[in-house]
Amino acid sequence: MEWIAALLLVLLVWAVVIYNLLVRDLHRVRAAWSDIEVQLKRRHDLIPKLVDAVRQYAAYEQATLSTLTELRSRAAGAARAGLRAPLEQALGAEIHKLIALAEAYPDLKASDSFLDLQRNLTEVENDIQMARRYYNGAVRNYNVRIDSFPDLLIARLFRFRPAEFFELEDAA
Repeated sequence: MEWIAALLLVLLVWAVVIYNLLVRDLHRVRAAWSDIEVQLKRRHDLIPKLVDAVRQYAAYEQATLSTLTELRSRAAGAARAGLRAPLEQALGAEIHKLIALAEAYPDLKASDSFLDLQRNLTEVENDIQMARRYYNGAVRNYNVRIDSFPDLLIARLFRFRPAEFFELEDAA
């Protein structure tokens, strides 16, 4: 009888440890997503300034400016990584396109405010990439844990669901 009680105690301790590891990993994923959202907000805050700077010099580029503004609004409204990633990827492509357009406007290219915005955007893009790599690593670790035996027994019992990766690069 004592060995049955000891076995039940060991199983209970094992279940608690696994549950706590799952919760820890889930919180890492959530914290990493929060870091990505902070960086994306920084990017989104720079976009109106960039649009205004370009609008002053390049009145003929209204289609690009409108697309950029519309993508910014759509991306800000998407909550899940899987929905937001393609919008953010398109937004990044439009930002690069807009900066490339600046090459055709020497006055804009020489503008201190535009150069400062360009530096800030480069810094934000680098920060987004670092935050994305950390987030995807946290997602990988969490997803592996919930798919690995014996952890999957506790994960399924408590309905832990896989997290989505946040991919910005085109696989092609």
